[in-house]
Amino acid sequence: MSHGIDLRTVPYDHPDAVKLNDQVQLEYQVRYQGEGDATHLDPAMFAPPRGLYIVAYDTTGAPVATGGWRSQEQNDEGYSDGDAELKRMYVVPEARGLGLARRILAVLEEDARAAGRLRMVLETGDRQPEAIALYLSTGYTPSPKFGFYRFYDSSRCMAKPLQTPAPTSPATPSNPAAPSSPAGV
Repeated sequence: MSHGIDLRTVPYDHPDAVKLNDQVQLEYQVRYQGEGDATHLDPAMFAPPRGLYIVAYDTTGAPVATGGWRSQEQNDEGYSDGDAELKRMYVVPEARGLGLARRILAVLEEDARAAGRLRMVLETGDRQPEAIALYLSTGYTPSPKFGFYRFYDSSRCMAKPLQTPAPTSPATPSNPAAPSSPAGV
């Protein structure tokens, strides 16, 4: 699978992150006939605890995959309070099929959950069927459009809850009135 891969937290403007971002922009240009992703991103958006950026390195130390999340709150672009937005998920062609995107996604989701974010949202495009398949297979569902590309027909937006409601203690014969808080509080 992805043995020997080292995931490292880096700033969004780290040279390896910039290198992979340049590569994903070239791929977008090919897939979308000359257009890269014009979404404004600033390195501060990914600074913990309001975001995180990861680069995956192979056993030779080469950067082979990337991804990050940034906090969002309700605004006129369609985000909701508590959103974590997934950005710049990318795996170089020679490292695809190793489970790196799935591994990075799991780490980003867990970090956003630990930061108190309520749901992960993402925007991808109709010419990225591999990305759409990954997100659907990991519990994402189509959502109302948001973000920079919300008015584009090719835009596909998805969301996944990060926080699960606390389980309630059902009333039982031995516990007819299950308390909602510990005794003595």
